[in-house]
Amino acid sequence: MPMVQLLIILALSIGLIAALGGWRRDRRLLSESRKRSQDRDAEGASALEKANENLKALQADLQRRWQYLAEAQRLSHSGTFGWKVRSGELVWSDETYKILGLARETNPTLDLVFDRVHPEDRDRLQQLKDRATQNGMDLDVEHRILMPDGVIKHVHVVAHAGKDKSGSLEYAGIVTDITERKYAEEEREALSHSLQESKARLEEAQRVAHIGHYEWNLVANRVTWSAELYRIYGLPPREESIDMTIVREMMHPDDRERVFRTVEDVVRSGVNASVEHRVVCPTGEVRTVHAIGTVKRDASGRGHAIFGTVQDITDRKRAEAEREALSRDLQESKAWLEEAQQVSHVGYWVWDLQTNNLNFSDENYRIFGLTPEEGAIDLDKVREMIHADDREMVFRTAEQAVSSGLRADCEHRLFRPNGEMRIVHSLGDLKKDLSGRPYQMFGTTQDITERKSAEKALQQSQFYLTEGQRLAHMGSWAFNDSGHYWSDELYKIYGLDPQNGAPTVEQYLALVHPQDRAMISETIRRMQEEHCGFDQIERIIRPDGKLRYIRAVAVPVFEEGAFKGFVGTTIDVTEQELLTQELRREKAYLAEAQSLTHIGSWAANFHTKQMFHLSDEVYRLHGFEPDQGHLVLDRFWDTVHPEDAPFVKATLEDAMRKRADYDIPEYRVCHPDGSVRFLRTIGHHTSGEMGYYVGITMDVTDRKRAEEERERLRQLEADLSHINRVNMMGELAATLAHEIKQPIAAAMANAGACLGFLDGDHPDILEAREAASGTIGCARRAAEIIDHVRSLFKKNLPQREPVDINELIREIALLLKSDIRRNSVTVNLELGENLPKVVGDRVQLEQVLMNLMLNANEAMRDANGNLTITSNPTEDGHLLISVSDTGVGIPTDKVDRIFDTFFTTKPQGTGMGLAISRSIVESHGGRLWATSNSGRGSTFRFTLPPKV
Repeated sequence: MPMVQLLIILALSIGLIAALGGWRRDRRLLSESRKRSQDRDAEGASALEKANENLKALQADLQRRWQYLAEAQRLSHSGTFGWKVRSGELVWSDETYKILGLARETNPTLDLVFDRVHPEDRDRLQQLKDRATQNGMDLDVEHRILMPDGVIKHVHVVAHAGKDKSGSLEYAGIVTDITERKYAEEEREALSHSLQESKARLEEAQRVAHIGHYEWNLVANRVTWSAELYRIYGLPPREESIDMTIVREMMHPDDRERVFRTVEDVVRSGVNASVEHRVVCPTGEVRTVHAIGTVKRDASGRGHAIFGTVQDITDRKRAEAEREALSRDLQESKAWLEEAQQVSHVGYWVWDLQTNNLNFSDENYRIFGLTPEEGAIDLDKVREMIHADDREMVFRTAEQAVSSGLRADCEHRLFRPNGEMRIVHSLGDLKKDLSGRPYQMFGTTQDITERKSAEKALQQSQFYLTEGQRLAHMGSWAFNDSGHYWSDELYKIYGLDPQNGAPTVEQYLALVHPQDRAMISETIRRMQEEHCGFDQIERIIRPDGKLRYIRAVAVPVFEEGAFKGFVGTTIDVTEQELLTQELRREKAYLAEAQSLTHIGSWAANFHTKQMFHLSDEVYRLHGFEPDQGHLVLDRFWDTVHPEDAPFVKATLEDAMRKRADYDIPEYRVCHPDGSVRFLRTIGHHTSGEMGYYVGITMDVTDRKRAEEERERLRQLEADLSHINRVNMMGELAATLAHEIKQPIAAAMANAGACLGFLDGDHPDILEAREAASGTIGCARRAAEIIDHVRSLFKKNLPQREPVDINELIREIALLLKSDIRRNSVTVNLELGENLPKVVGDRVQLEQVLMNLMLNANEAMRDANGNLTITSNPTEDGHLLISVSDTGVGIPTDKVDRIFDTFFTTKPQGTGMGLAISRSIVESHGGRLWATSNSGRGSTFRFTLPPKV
């Protein structure tokens, strides 16, 4: 627009100058005409009038042109000027005055003009003026003028040099206020610069954002791309458009139809197109793009072009996929975090120090036994849940953390709403604002109830372990790159001070017994070089000089095949070792004793035929040698005598079936040398396992032979006893005849009386019955006397049965009553009451009592003596029977010999009675002895156990 105004002003100025030239020419012509008129006075009035009319018309036209020029100058902010160089005369138009900010009445001068020129432009214009005055060149210059109010204007001066009539240099020109144009140009330049920057930023933004634009000519089916779009498609940029067929071919085959179907819908419907699809670059790379397009239509509404953008969203798609994966990972992490919080019982909390409200995580709610809820929890509610004994400590710790800025760390107890007490560990970090004022505390709470219980159990277990090590005299140790560890008990075992730390190898070897030192040194060397463990017993001499036996066990530790060190235990086995040595000696003694007594021990499972233990003597008992090595059970079965094998196996099978103990008192085995031995085996069923027995086997061959010999001797003794009883029967013959005669005579008297009661006319049946009964009683008494005598002198084997000793004494006293009365002997029976019965052979015990009482009766023949028989219990529960007389007594020199076989003091004695009596008493588990009385006579005493 300013250029158009300038052109108009120039045109008007040229027209005005032309008009001025015409006006000057007409004026000159008029002057010439007047002169010719004067000279020629011949010209007529019509010519003069015509010239005047022309002049008026020209003046009117000039006046009109001046008005147009003035208006044009006003509108274009352009003023005219004339400058006569020599005289310095200046002619300005009104607009020129306005531009320079001068009043119309002001006389224009060059000095006045240069006063208005901006100081920075003044020298340049002065130089230009000087050149113009010298060479008369045209002027075309822009400069600034500085107005009195400080406003700066930009002006453009254009002047044409010419000559006046006198040939002097003059300029006619235009000065234009181009301030607004300058500002517009600056704005335009700024706008252009901004536009260039925007374009550059747009291109950069397109490059950064991978967005290109396109214009698709639907009629020509060609598309124009921006440089970035070429880069997106992997093509070099070019100026001309591309055939759309090429673009179509670059689209992914699976997306091609969908893209062009979308385009058809857009062209038909007029809505903006938006589609994502893939393109295959010439390199084969597949990229994903997002295309947007707007349809351009002509006046008829027909779509002729689509303008749009294409953005490469490959990275975004990957980022979205990564973001989705990250989101999934985040959700999984969140779930894992929540799961981890539940598993580890750790919750977090946020304490607003301004409002005193708390926000809990779900796990923190669970720790406090609360239901998770939205919103904050009042601090007072939490305060009330804290154990009363811990409450002050917890809040004091929180206050100290707030004041010091340090982390809050405390353990405390809390009560859940259901009354359950839990122990928690809380940590809290302070958050501060920019001014340093704390406004929030973030922390965690971990439920450590189970851990505390475990710690308590661990401490208790550690105490038990330490106490167990102390009681068991066992210490533990570890050796690795980080150092050497010894337990307290281990220091005690070696008699060392824990304050001095674990000993070095040299210090350790110094504690080892000199005789074991070389062996231990070699063990340590192998242990370090070969990383092998050991288990051995060694001797040490403690600093206090005591010798101790220890058992050391070392185990190498490997992690992923790499050697890490050793762990081990050391046990003080002094007592065990000494006991073991003692046991070894006793085992040797036992083996020797078994060899001497021919008794072997064993442990076996007869069901599985496993042998767990066999002493050496067991081998020898079965005819084997111990150095033959381990033998199977069948080898021992094979030695059993064929005639005894069925009985032995049947006994064992019955015991196994009943899971009971067994005792096979006698069976035979055949040795490889052909000899036969008698064995006895006893087995004890010791566990619930079928067939498992522990027992002994003994050689009873010698005992068997001794029993046979003893049986033969017993038979001889029985024969002697019988002979003794027969002898006594001879001595008692008169007494027995008298005893038998009395009941027979009484029976005869009763029989005669019975007959008398039955004779006559009136028999007395009752009296006859009573007399008959008396007869029967007397006959029974005579029969009993005869049976008793027969049993006393009958030759039978001994039979054990319960015997009332007092009853036995009374029977023998009654049996010897006649013989005792004949010798004028008085019998005194002092028998104890409620005495227990003894188990023995009745006949043999009667023989002992009869022998002692007959001897006493004979010792008091015709002496009117006293025979006292007593029976009493002893302190140890035995029965003591004594037979005491007041006869001649026992000669002092013969007291020790009266129980010898065949020794007698009686002229017709056999010397067997007392010897047999002592043998009988001793076979019943008692003792028989004799003493002399302080007065006359002697006393024979014997004891019997209540059970034999």
